[in-house]
Amino acid sequence: MNKAVNFKSNLSNCPMNKEIRILGLDPGTATTGWGIINENKKQPRLVAFGCIETDKNKDNTARIKEIARDLREIISTHQPDEVAIEDLFFFKNLKTAIKVAQARGAMILTCADRSMPVFEYTPLQVKQALTGYGRAEKKQVQIMVKNILKLRNIPRPDDAADALAVAICHQQSRVITRKTLTGK
Repeated sequence: MNKAVNFKSNLSNCPMNKEIRILGLDPGTATTGWGIINENKKQPRLVAFGCIETDKNKDNTARIKEIARDLREIISTHQPDEVAIEDLFFFKNLKTAIKVAQARGAMILTCADRSMPVFEYTPLQVKQALTGYGRAEKKQVQIMVKNILKLRNIPRPDDAADALAVAICHQQSRVITRKTLTGK
């Protein structure tokens, strides 16, 4: 389910019985969604969520620098153990895709510099994990985020809900891996 080359070794080296804090990221240049959940055994619990927004009037270098700076602050504040980031899967505009890929690279490097394991999931994998259907509509995924985290409302903005969906996808991947490794 996970795209990381060292998936089993990365995840099997992480403690399975302690509460794990997962940072989910939905990359973008203008808006990057982020969401943090705690996972203990099977049930995820919401910690925090939000968005990193950059000024469209700034050049791309300044925006990427701002994303990395804000991400460092989020990491410092919430101390996540693992990071799950949405992979680029489909794009309509090559210029936009390149800029988002550059922002993703900055996010991955920011996390790697803090020795945090980074796991990548395609939008199809996230939708499959949350709804059971890889072609689910965005609204269906958002409703599942709300239900899984036992929230009154769907998290807003959409980018933050998407980031929480990525974190939940990773949490579910951990549950499956734990069962495979331990038989429990």
